[in-house]
Amino acid sequence: MALKLNKRTVGLFAGLIVLAIIWVAPLNALGEISQQGQQCLALTLMTVVWWACGVAQPAYVSAIYLALLILTGTSDAATVFASWTKMQMWMVIGAYLIAAAVKESGLGERIAYWFAIKFVRDWKSLVISIFVLTVVLSVIIPHPFPRAFMILAVMLVICDAAKMSKADKVKVGFLVFAAAAPGSMFVLTGDSTLNPLVASYAADGVSYVQWFIYMSVPMLVATICTLALGLALFKPEKEMEIDFDEVREKQAALGPVNNKEKRTIFWLCVAIVLWLTESLTGLNIGFVTLLIGAAMALPVIGEVLTPATWNSVPINTLVFLTAAMGIGTVGSATGMNSWIANVVLPDSVPDNIFVLALLIAAITVIIHMFMGSVMAVLGICVPAFLAFTAGSGVSDIAVAMMVFSAINIHYILPFHNLAILVGEGEDAAGYSSKEAMRMGIPLTAVVFIVVLVEALWFHVLGLM
Repeated sequence: MALKLNKRTVGLFAGLIVLAIIWVAPLNALGEISQQGQQCLALTLMTVVWWACGVAQPAYVSAIYLALLILTGTSDAATVFASWTKMQMWMVIGAYLIAAAVKESGLGERIAYWFAIKFVRDWKSLVISIFVLTVVLSVIIPHPFPRAFMILAVMLVICDAAKMSKADKVKVGFLVFAAAAPGSMFVLTGDSTLNPLVASYAADGVSYVQWFIYMSVPMLVATICTLALGLALFKPEKEMEIDFDEVREKQAALGPVNNKEKRTIFWLCVAIVLWLTESLTGLNIGFVTLLIGAAMALPVIGEVLTPATWNSVPINTLVFLTAAMGIGTVGSATGMNSWIANVVLPDSVPDNIFVLALLIAAITVIIHMFMGSVMAVLGICVPAFLAFTAGSGVSDIAVAMMVFSAINIHYILPFHNLAILVGEGEDAAGYSSKEAMRMGIPLTAVVFIVVLVEALWFHVLGLM
């Protein structure tokens, strides 16, 4: 039987070749590295190649990576799975449950229809509404994918009411997912997968309020720049004329606010209050999120979630996240991170914070261009830059957030950003790589603007 060569097959063997070369290469000639550190590097690069080439669904690749770390003696199970002893993983689970409650109760859709009827009048206000809704709903729907698809559903109703062409609907669909990246980074719960991962790099943790203070100004700049590019690059074929009667019919079909929605509102208010007062109450935000999510299944006070709701918590994402966080943890324990920092980065940290910010952005964007996966680049770049800046007076969270911003805002093709990839195709938002490239190429300049703003803002806050 002839071997069928395609991207997956080529990626499989490319990853194995990378593994074999790095496993036996004389890396000590470049800088001292332990045997476990070299093995960790070899396994990590194999995994990254497999992720980038789509050799298998990312969680399967992640499972192989986690198992090999232990079976090869590179690390022990306690270190590999250390992420499960931290709040981040449990916050992800709780956030998915809360997002499911908002969706299943109909509350999110009701808010979106109300907002659209109130503020959408023409193409410009439609695009602005997409970005505003993304930011506003990030507070109550802690994951970008269900949030984006819900906003897309509402916007398509408006598009139909405006008798919009298919080409213009594609533009709207793309802009919904383009807004997801900067819009998800304002608050700690805006992206329940990535944001907690970044927060985990802070030595003393990051509260809900602290995260917002740190990211509010940079992400406002990122959102405005992305919005401006969206308005400039994606113009409608003809001006919109909306039949709001059609939209109001969809809104009316939801009926009056039901008991599920009322209970969801109550628990969301409790969650937001506890998130905002974490520094006062001392209650861990991750386990608060888990508690609130689970409480919505209790009788009398909950009855929003059902046993089937657990299906909305994807085990594949949890396995993927375990591997991504494991890269940093195991890499630190084995010395891999320090070795990468010593070999790849300059001998000393630049004294000028803006030069440092540009260095971080440039190296991160270059690596991201080839790796694609946000999680993979985070797992390699953040620990390396933390090792590089150790003792320089620059806060760990400042470094992690600059790397995160450079990765998550940047994309050229859909595979560079999972939110963009999820919306691609006729079965999703209808757009293709053509729309992603049209936005992504000029958006690369925005990456450098944002990290420079972060350098200044973090300096003002005493982080740099």
